Amino acid sequence: MIHLLIADDYHLVRTSIAHRLSQECDIAIAGEAADGESAIAQCREKRPNVVLMNIRMPGIGGLEATRRLYRSMPEIKVLALTTQTKDSLARPILEAGAAGFLNKSSSYHEMLDAIRHVFHGRRYIGQSVAQRLALANIAGEAGRFDRLSQRELQIALMIVNCQRVQEISDRLHLSSKTVHTYRYRLFEKLNVSTDVELTHLALHHGLVDGFDATPP
Repeated sequence: MIHLLIADDYHLVRTSIAHRLSQECDIAIAGEAADGESAIAQCREKRPNVVLMNIRMPGIGGLEATRRLYRSMPEIKVLALTTQTKDSLARPILEAGAAGFLNKSSSYHEMLDAIRHVFHGRRYIGQSVAQRLALANIAGEAGRFDRLSQRELQIALMIVNCQRVQEISDRLHLSSKTVHTYRYRLFEKLNVSTDVELTHLALHHGLVDGFDATPP
């Protein structure tokens, strides 16, 4: 039996997925979480086999939650979910320890197949994402955000999610000075100078929802 935890900040999304998956004979819904911190806490308490993890959530977000789960409870398999149509987050989330990566636009049957794959110890990458990753590797291409370390990427995502330095500092248990240092480094690597420019770049590379902005 697959004991599944669903982590997504939209209540309707969580309940809809939970309702549909609970009808499968081999899946039991272990719980729901609205942010990364809650997902980690519930994993410690309920020990699910698989976590459906939305990457973009309030607080530490799905990327950091995945990294912490992989370090402390590697037996729990994370299947990362994203609404983005680009693959900019695929490599970072897989490097953080996710067992799979799936776009929310995928069919229900593909989601079900992905859950069963990671439960049985196999890696799963959504078909559309896998194709783009393969083409990028053949062409030798790398997105601008690939230049960032995992910590820099995490802080970049928190910045574009409108989290201030002190809030980032509190959530990641880092000093404000350290957060400022990471912010300076990622700005330098991405060749941007303001949070607004960073947000436009993130939009262009598909890291946040919105129009396809022209990069600075």
